[in-house]
Amino acid sequence: MSVVDGAVEAVSNIQKGREAIEAELRKRIVGQSDVIELMLISLFARGHCLFIGVPGLAKTLLISSLAESLALSFKRIQFTPDLMPPDITGTEILQEDHTTGRRDFRFIKGPIFTNILLADEINRTPPKTQAALLQAMQEYEVTAAGRTHVLEQPFQVFATQNPIEQEGTYPLPEAQLDRFMFSVDVSYPSLEDEVQIVRSTTSGIVDTVHAVVTPQDIVRYQNLVLQVPVAEHVVRYAVRLVQASRPNHSTTDPFIQNYISWGAGPRASQNLIIAGKARALLQGRYAVTGEDVRALAPTVLKHRIIPNFRAQAEQIGSGDIVEHLLKSVSHKHGVMHLTDEALSLFL
Repeated sequence: MSVVDGAVEAVSNIQKGREAIEAELRKRIVGQSDVIELMLISLFARGHCLFIGVPGLAKTLLISSLAESLALSFKRIQFTPDLMPPDITGTEILQEDHTTGRRDFRFIKGPIFTNILLADEINRTPPKTQAALLQAMQEYEVTAAGRTHVLEQPFQVFATQNPIEQEGTYPLPEAQLDRFMFSVDVSYPSLEDEVQIVRSTTSGIVDTVHAVVTPQDIVRYQNLVLQVPVAEHVVRYAVRLVQASRPNHSTTDPFIQNYISWGAGPRASQNLIIAGKARALLQGRYAVTGEDVRALAPTVLKHRIIPNFRAQAEQIGSGDIVEHLLKSVSHKHGVMHLTDEALSLFL
């Protein structure tokens, strides 16, 4: 098999995997095509995802159905004000050996030890408890009782948040928000989609989701994403876009200086590129373009940009600021031509 044939086969396999997953999800989920696309991009890019939407939009159903289609272990934590860090990471119990009478502490793993973790209504628990996720989301390990436990791969955190009910909630700290690759707005369905939802959910028929991709396949696809080549001008465009969001940067325009308290950090640049790689592969392309960066910028940047009081007073949100950035920061157009050496990275 030639280098080019191997690369073509690798990309074909990941596309087939995506199509198989989507077919299973469509047994239960109506519409929400953009949400599903972003969820799959985050999965293949090893990124965590925050879904923001009102109750009843099938956020939880979507995530649990994804876990079923991948034959992955799935656990759900309902975040509440009284939730404590050991309820997430695990706790030690004193256990006695009845034959010797010896007592030892035994670590009981918490729900974070899974492949897909649903943090339901994550903003309903205090920052102290939210912080229990930080190490796992960044380093894929958990430290408890002085011992470090490595999490099994793949490991993804999908969190939900209700944007309309603020009583009894705690804003996510910036360090926690920055761990999420995407912040995805889940909107209301269209008329035809809602009609189909009502028909399917009131018929008494529940479709079974089958596992179509193995955990080993997912890890292999995630490793494949990392090997996708990126042109220098695309990397520079992503970095310039992120740096332009910082009000103290030397090239920042007056709009950003007037309306932003804090801009996005380097993790945003990294996420734009790695998510762009996953998007390119899932669309059957062999390299990232500036259009991939532009398409993903709103979901990567908006939760990392903090508008100041002036912006809030003038009702200018982070989404408006990202839109301004995309208009003001130019990028080069063009198609990247790959050599056999570049294509060999897929093998």
